[in-house]
Formats: sequence, C-alpha cells, structure tokens
Amino acid sequence: MATPKKGRNASAQSKPGRSLALILIAIAALTGGMFASGHTKPRLGIDLAGGTSITLRAVPEAGNEAAINKTNMDTAVSIMERRVNGLGVSESEVQTQGRENIIVNIPKGTNSEQARKQVGTTAKLYFRPVLATEIAGGKGTASPSPSPTGSPTDKPSGKATDKPEATDKGSASPSGSPTTQGRAVTDALKADATPSASASDKGDKASPSPSGSGGTAEADASALQAKYATLDCTDEKTRSTVGDGIKASEPTLACGKNSQGQWQKYILGPAEVDGTDVDKAQAVLNTQTGAGWTVTMDFTDGGAKKFADITGKLAQNQSPQNQFAIVLDGDVVSDPYVRQALTGGNAEISGNFNQQSAQDLSNMLSYGALPLTFKVDSMTTVTAALGGDQLQAGLIAGAIGLALVVIYLLAYYRGLSFIAILSLLVSAALTYTLMALLGPAIGFALNLPAVCGAIVAIGITADSFIVYFERVRDEIREGRSLRPAVERAWPRARRTILVSDFVSFLAAAVLFLVTVGKVQGFAFTLGLTTLLDVVVVFLFTKPLLTLMARRPFFANGHKWSGLDPKSLGAQPPLRRTRRPAAPVDPKEA
Repeated sequence: MATPKKGRNASAQSKPGRSLALILIAIAALTGGMFASGHTKPRLGIDLAGGTSITLRAVPEAGNEAAINKTNMDTAVSIMERRVNGLGVSESEVQTQGRENIIVNIPKGTNSEQARKQVGTTAKLYFRPVLATEIAGGKGTASPSPSPTGSPTDKPSGKATDKPEATDKGSASPSGSPTTQGRAVTDALKADATPSASASDKGDKASPSPSGSGGTAEADASALQAKYATLDCTDEKTRSTVGDGIKASEPTLACGKNSQGQWQKYILGPAEVDGTDVDKAQAVLNTQTGAGWTVTMDFTDGGAKKFADITGKLAQNQSPQNQFAIVLDGDVVSDPYVRQALTGGNAEISGNFNQQSAQDLSNMLSYGALPLTFKVDSMTTVTAALGGDQLQAGLIAGAIGLALVVIYLLAYYRGLSFIAILSLLVSAALTYTLMALLGPAIGFALNLPAVCGAIVAIGITADSFIVYFERVRDEIREGRSLRPAVERAWPRARRTILVSDFVSFLAAAVLFLVTVGKVQGFAFTLGLTTLLDVVVVFLFTKPLLTLMARRPFFANGHKWSGLDPKSLGAQPPLRRTRRPAAPVDPKEA
C-alpha cells in the first residue's frame, strides 16, 4: 500500500509549536528591551502630555515685503520641522496660519527647551574675521585693546581650535600697545570699507571717496570703535539690537559668551563665508586626540575656496586678528583661531564643547537658514487636562467596543472565542511594547488620533479571526472533520486576510504621506497594527487553532466548542454509487 506523501502545508503545520514559540520569544524580547531601556510607557504627544505652543510672525527686511510668500513660508516650516525633530522632540506640529504666521506645537519632553530656543532662529550664519575683542564690562570699559581668547597650541594643522578664555591661566597679553592695536583696527576697518559717494548741497554729482583714506570710511571706523568702547554685552536689550540693519558686507559689533560664561564683545569685519557655504556639520566625540566633543564642517566647492582664502589671510595676523568668529544671528557662537590656510574643504572646531553645545551648533549649521526673520508673537503653555479627559473618554469608548466584540465572539463562536481573545491579547502586547520602544527609537509619540487608530485596529484584527473561523465552519458543513477542515480552510482564508490587510495598510500609507501633524499619528498606528494583525494571525491564531483541533473538546465537536457539526447543519459527504450495467442483447451486438 502506497504511503501518501506529505504536502508542504502538512509538513509545515505538523509542528505549530514552533510558530507559537517564535512569537512568544518575540514578545518576551520586546518586553525585556522595554524594561531594559527604561521606557515602559509610550511617549505622549502634546495633546496628552502638554507642552508649548509658539506663534511666530514673519518679518521681512525693509523694502522686501514680497519675501513673505507661500514658497518661503513652506521652506521655513520644513526647516523648523527638521530642527525640532533633530533635537529628538517628536510629534511636533509646525504649520502656517494665515499669510505670515507659523504655529509651532512642541510636546513636553527632554529637549523641548532647546527646541523653543532654536525653532524660530533665522540661522543667518556668517564667518567674520575678528578685529578686536575683550571681556564685556559694561559702559565705560577700556578703549579697544583686544585680548586673546586663546593661545596657539600643538593641535594638528588643518583644524580651527576654539580655546577657552585664558585669563585665569596667565596667557600672554596682546602683542603691541593699545594705541598700536587701536590703529590696526582702524586700518582694518578702513581697508574693508567700500567706496562711498557724497553729494554737495548744490546737487553736484556724487564723487567716490577712496577706500582706505580719510573721509567717510575713517569716520565710520571711528564711530564703530566709539560704539564698541561703550558696548555693554551684559545687558539683554543691548545684545538684542547689536548688529541690527548691518549687511554681511559691512563691519559690525557682536556679543558672545566665552568658555567661562563671561560676555565678550567683538569688532568683526565683513563676512567672508556664509551658512549656505556649509555642506554638512555634525557633532563628533573625538576620543583619539582627547579633544572631546567637536563640530566638524564640510564645505561646498565654492565655500571651500572662500574658507581657504580667509584662513590664509588670518594666519598671517597676530592674535586676536588671526581668529574668525562664527556669527549666528548676531551672536558669536565660536571664535576659533587658525595658524595656516585650511584648504581641504573641511574643518573641525574643538576646545570647549560639551555634548549638548556641540549638537546645538551642528544642528543649526546642518538644517540651514530660514528665508525670513521671525518674531515670537506669543508663547503659551498647553496643559494636558483637556487631552487627558478626551483620552479617558476614548479609552472608555474603546473598552466598550472591545467588550461588545468579546460578547459577540462568546455568543456566536463559543469555544473558538477563547482563541480569538488570546490573539487579541497577543496583538495588544505587541502593539504596546512597540509603541513604547518606538518613542526613543524614531520619536513616535502617542496622541489622540493615534489612540483612535489603535481602536480601529481592534475591528481589523477581529475581522481576520472571523474570516478564518467561518472558512473552517464551511468545511465542517461540507462534512469534513475538524483537523482536515482547519488545514483546507487556511489557504482560502489566508488570501482573504492578506488582501484585506493590504488594502488597510495601503490606505494608512497614503494617508501618512499626504497628511501632516496629528493625522499622521492615526495613519502610522493604523499601518503598524495592520502589519501586526498579519503577524498574529500567521504565527499565533493559525498554529493555536491547529493545536486545539487535536483536543477532544474541539475535535469531537462539543456543543460549546463553536464547531458542533449538528448545530452547523453539516451534511454527510456525498458519495457516488455505481449503477449496475444494463445487460447487452446479443442480437443488438
């Protein structure tokens, strides 16, 4: 007697315990990772956790009102989104309101304070040569006699080193007398000044005043030094107006903090390199040289040439005029010095960074400059009270819906409902652990629409169970016993489940791509739970039903099993019977 060959499906289902073990191991691993990481709860969005809502108003430059347009506003929204997400703040909402306003909602989180500081910063970045600098002591400080913010070290060439302020270590005093240095500043300012035109009161034609000579250039240089002498960088109002209206091509005053937290004031020459010349910047922990946290910069082709030119010029000067200041929106964020031209198209700034300050600077350099200047019109704190009430109402609605589903399963499927409820619990465990882990991993935050997506997923998951159970019951109605019915029903049910879940996932993916803000939370949760539905049905529901089919309670069709052939109206298998052949008449033959 020939032994029937085992088909592929029969071989695969002969050991359903493997699939069950696999999914249980996955749940255990995800749960362990959740507790090991310390993130045992999903991260909440602004509507559930509270946060800050900022209203920013676009302010164009004088005579350039046309800069406020849809293209620039959309660009600003895109840059702001990248900034807050680059800081690890998830589920932030950045959207335009009207023609000139942008609303930024930042959830309460670890880096929300940094996000509030950086989100509206215009990030107008310039590399300017340092002409003079000293500790800001308020009005009545000494005349401009620059003091170094650092002294040369044995750092490898090709780097710009941001040294801490060296007054406590007895660093060398500036070379030359104050008078000599003041004259050097004046000469530098006059050399950088552009030819100006003056006209007589009688309407004569304007005649240019030679650059580098007396006249307007010398007067402007003297006026700038006079302002520098009385500049008080310790006053917030004064700092906010320093450099207002100054073009990149003009010398300017600026303020910045040194490594010891002291305010320092600067006279800076015209910008030689701007932020658009920086191709990439990132914070790096340099353990090989012991430099600690550094910021590396890669320049564009044009920016590399500009940077090589300015560093080549600065390297020939005495301190502090061998330094260049990185000026971000009028604030000096770093003032490294150079010893030789940096011609490699990249540079590294090191010296007094910690992880946060290095990441802040690299984040601003990487994500570009906003096309407009923004002023904060309002900043309000959003409480989670309203969201908490809505969440509670949503959870109650979800619990009622889940209870109705369970009641229906118990009433209609009886014993089979045990398998369905266990499958729902497995799906819930996978969903919860993944949401908790995705918070720190990709910045996912649970908001109210995301909760709605999870509630909708209950129906999708229950629908998959019903499709499979009904296929099995159809096979029993045709007269098959339970074990063959389970195996024969699976291929047809599997196709239906995959098609249904594919449509749901496709809808979630399209919704995620074409929407912004909170609706994306709904789409992401719906897509995630749809994928988990496939995993649970294939690796848990089907193998568990295969095992249960071997139990007498289900195999014998107990009336409470939900698979009673009699209650299902099963018919005995139809068998064909052969009719006896009619006798053949010999005469007819």
